[in-house]
Amino acid sequence: MEDIREEYRVVRNPYVTQADRFAQSLRHLGEKILKIEERREQFLPQEIQDMCEVVEDKVCKSCEKREICMRQGKEQIYQMIQEILCAVEIYGTDLHVELKRRLQKQCVMAPRFLRTILETFEIAKREMVWRNKMIQSREDCAEQLDVFAKMIQHTMRELDASIFQDPPLEKKIRGHLKRAGVRVLSTVFFVNAQGRYEIHLTVKAEKGYCVPTKVLAAILSKCTGRNMCVAQGERSVVGQEYGMIICVEGPGFYTMQGMAKIGKDCQTVSGDSFSMSRLPGGAEAAILSDGMGSGEEARRESSMVIEMLEELLQAGFPKETAISMMNTALVMGREEVLFSTMDMSVFDLYTGKCEFIKAGAAPTFIRRGDKIEHIYSESLPLGVVQNQKLECVTKELKSGDMVVMVTDGVLDALPAGEQEKILDLLIQGTPIENPNEFAHYLLEKVLELGKNPPEDDMTVLVAGIWNLCYN
Repeated sequence: MEDIREEYRVVRNPYVTQADRFAQSLRHLGEKILKIEERREQFLPQEIQDMCEVVEDKVCKSCEKREICMRQGKEQIYQMIQEILCAVEIYGTDLHVELKRRLQKQCVMAPRFLRTILETFEIAKREMVWRNKMIQSREDCAEQLDVFAKMIQHTMRELDASIFQDPPLEKKIRGHLKRAGVRVLSTVFFVNAQGRYEIHLTVKAEKGYCVPTKVLAAILSKCTGRNMCVAQGERSVVGQEYGMIICVEGPGFYTMQGMAKIGKDCQTVSGDSFSMSRLPGGAEAAILSDGMGSGEEARRESSMVIEMLEELLQAGFPKETAISMMNTALVMGREEVLFSTMDMSVFDLYTGKCEFIKAGAAPTFIRRGDKIEHIYSESLPLGVVQNQKLECVTKELKSGDMVVMVTDGVLDALPAGEQEKILDLLIQGTPIENPNEFAHYLLEKVLELGKNPPEDDMTVLVAGIWNLCYN
């Protein structure tokens, strides 16, 4: 098989070459954007000179003692202005007494002179802050261009590397499908880095035949010697017109999820949001987000995080890239800090492994028999800082394991210092295996033991994983 794939890729795919050109152009554009201007925290000499000229024009120009000061030298006036500006930048508007005394001796319009300097300084400072914000936005834009460039190259190379040809297998499939009343127009074979098959068939049913797509998957399983199944979202029957049907290698595990939630003070609107969705490549994700505060505004923030993450992940973006883009979207263009926690568990249904990614989230609990394992996070929530550092932990799960995700409102409702211990006992102390019943059981017990009504939004998300058996 490897020989066939290598032979197929002797000639470089022109689409990959074109994608490389696109990616390189995006990178060059990002580099040029970064070179436009750098962020500064201090004024340039020319900017200080401009401030001095503004003060001279507003104060000194109309002063009756101007000629006397000019004879002593303009440099002396500018030096005094620069000393005041330096003192303001270090100590604020509360200048030390000695500097004020010197100013009063040298200037007959000292109060107005000082007031004008401070006003000019504040205007220049505001301009610098806004300029730095614009530069930050450009840096964020350049970073996202680099991310897109990597995504283009990654996707095209992955696609190019996964396509292979197997004429004997294709002939075998065509023969079996013909006998089942299915006509094949084209067949495309894919194999991913883990060696799993994906077959795209353009087919139609022969006149007088009605062929379920499950039968088609069973024929592919027989021909390939692998457990093939119809991909999610495909039609259930092969039609009388040509259409593409995708069959993928079946996973070895399946998950079930359940959720229970309650708003602060038993309100119907909760600031927590959640999602349980299927991702490309045979993965399923359970995502939980807690918006800052509670109520409608917190719900909007957390639901936006969930919806955007879900869309990016389902489109095939790598997890780290999707979270980075989400964080940038929350940070850019905001005066105030509005953050949301992010707790994500991604189950690989082929290997049984689960990747836990957290941003400011509460601990996750894994129940395996009568033992409990914790997954912790010390990272900040999304939307706080630009360069967000994520904490990722991968665990290999076994059939029957339960993953329990909670928002901080659940832990805060329990007695201080014993929250995790109590939750461990609650998780261990029930034989319930249905995830939905399990989630409601935990929330009800926490409400019984904690403060009633709840002082924060509370959500419990439970996911279980089991072996999948094929007939």
